[in-house]
Amino acid sequence: MTVKYNAYQGEPGAFSDAACQQFAPDLVPLPCATFDRVFQAVSSGEAEAAMVPVENAIAGRVDDVYRLLPDMPMSIVAEHFLPIEMQLMTLPGADPEKLRVVRSHPMALGQCRTMINRRGLLAETAGDTAGFAKALSQSKEMDAAAIAPAVAAERYGLEIIERDVQDIDRNFTRFFTLMLEDKVAWPDLLAGPVITSIVYRVRNIPAALFKSLGGFATNSVNMIKLESYQEDATFRATRFQAEFEGHPDEPPVRRALEELGYFSSDMRLLGVFPAAAYRASQSLSN
Repeated sequence: MTVKYNAYQGEPGAFSDAACQQFAPDLVPLPCATFDRVFQAVSSGEAEAAMVPVENAIAGRVDDVYRLLPDMPMSIVAEHFLPIEMQLMTLPGADPEKLRVVRSHPMALGQCRTMINRRGLLAETAGDTAGFAKALSQSKEMDAAAIAPAVAAERYGLEIIERDVQDIDRNFTRFFTLMLEDKVAWPDLLAGPVITSIVYRVRNIPAALFKSLGGFATNSVNMIKLESYQEDATFRATRFQAEFEGHPDEPPVRRALEELGYFSSDMRLLGVFPAAAYRASQSLSN
């Protein structure tokens, strides 16, 4: 039987590893050092899919993913929401009162500022959460701590000295499953709620962005996300990534995209994928 892999950024025990195992159990997680390597693994056929984090409820978007995604020959096929619980861990026997530094991925550090400030720790960035947990386990740094998932402490023999150190309890990270475009089919129009993701550049005319969005308002298409990216050092070339509810074959969505086309120099469809059940649960709780 051919083994199929799901590429993710980080070491075994990272949150992305947990997302692979929870949301794609039929694929074997393939750890990669960088997001570039993740995308390369899928592009080359080494991996069937990729599991990448795109935004966190506290720390915001993952810039490295959004920088790479628009130019990759891949499509978003699914979204997932993973509960994030951060643990503060040290080498066994370390004195919690003598800690000097804490290391983790920048997104993880940004989610735990309250604890870091309360303990007066120096925050230093590392490649990923589990990666520094592994590095700490191989060191003799009794004055250093890592922020990582509980499974990383178990895997690398570290001691959790404070649990659930994230700033808020309702902390989720949104992940995308990505596959090569030629392997992807859109969900059926009647299959249920879907999200459409696009990336586009506006034409260099006055009020182009405002006009490009007008069709979504007039056709009652609910836009749920709009991000901008500067593409060069001049700060004049801007690319926008947008997500909205609905299928491109639905007449209101089709009309909105046609109007957007009048005011954009190019547009690419990043994905049409089922809306995660988490969205419905949040709507009911609000």
